Amino acid sequence: MEASELHRRAVEEWVRRVAAVEEDQWEHETPCADWDVRALVNHVVGEEMWTRPLVEGSTVEEVGDRFDGDLLDGDPVDVASRAGADAAAAMDEKAPAGVLVKLSFGETPVDEYAMQLTADHLVHGWDLAAATGQDRTLDAEVVAAVAAWFREREDLYRQAGAIGPRADGGGDAQADLIAAFGRDPSW
Repeated sequence: MEASELHRRAVEEWVRRVAAVEEDQWEHETPCADWDVRALVNHVVGEEMWTRPLVEGSTVEEVGDRFDGDLLDGDPVDVASRAGADAAAAMDEKAPAGVLVKLSFGETPVDEYAMQLTADHLVHGWDLAAATGQDRTLDAEVVAAVAAWFREREDLYRQAGAIGPRADGGGDAQADLIAAFGRDPSW
């Protein structure tokens, strides 16, 4: 499956999970110790807002701080839906061209960037489901693709401080992936 299709599927599942957050759940804690539900959603929305400018050739410096702070306004569900749709569309438009994306650590093939975003949407989708009592089941095909991609990157992510220590997995593909990203699958 193409990286852009994996990205789209992860984004669409993320948006469905955000739409299911109830009014009294925005301040619930999440498996990400520093973020409540609202902060977690804001983080992912920020990444989605970065997607279009980056795949269209902007540098991190050119984007600057325009996506800093609270991006959710008064309607987090609507903002997340619009940001997700735009990020998926941007990736669908640019991925076939094989563009290079100018990230903070250098130029990166768009498919690699798509996989980074797919992994983030997938894992944070699980975080959101865990925090809000939703079904935690992830798309098995996306899990398999992200797990295969992440195998050779896990140590780099951990060394960079992007993920915590590996937790104990549960023996199935989803639990093992969640554990690889430093989460306790039974959280």
